[in-house]
Amino acid sequence: MYGYYYYRQDWSSVLEYLNNSMNGEQMVCSMTTQLFHIPATKNLKGNTEMHIHLVPASYHRVTALGCAKRLQSGESHESIIKALVACVNNGLKQDKEITKWLRVMRENAPREFKGFMDNVIRWQQQTEQSLAYTQQLLRGMGLETESETGEPAY
Repeated sequence: MYGYYYYRQDWSSVLEYLNNSMNGEQMVCSMTTQLFHIPATKNLKGNTEMHIHLVPASYHRVTALGCAKRLQSGESHESIIKALVACVNNGLKQDKEITKWLRVMRENAPREFKGFMDNVIRWQQQTEQSLAYTQQLLRGMGLETESETGEPAY
């Protein structure tokens, strides 16, 4: 499936975009968890549902970043690349659900929290865009990733 060529890639751009995505994910996690600790938003509709997807999205980003760091440092097992690609794909699937539930949260947020929710949504957009660009970089390296429809892209 993957030849020697893939192991000799420069993974620095992948690392950069995964780091950007991770940074955004940290902000989304921090801000939406904060809402559980504010009386006016502790039961905000959609927050619990959104976190059901945020937790695995975070896991997939952490794992993808770890894989990319290992590849950049010279490790070269095919399974690391497969794990990286799978985690990027799975993270993007979770992101779609996160975005859906963030919209529900914004719709149901008290007026004084609408701007806060807009900020969370912007962070999520940046987070997702960085991961989507990572997926494009992987495709550009000749790796098979999933398309928008969830089918393998060749």
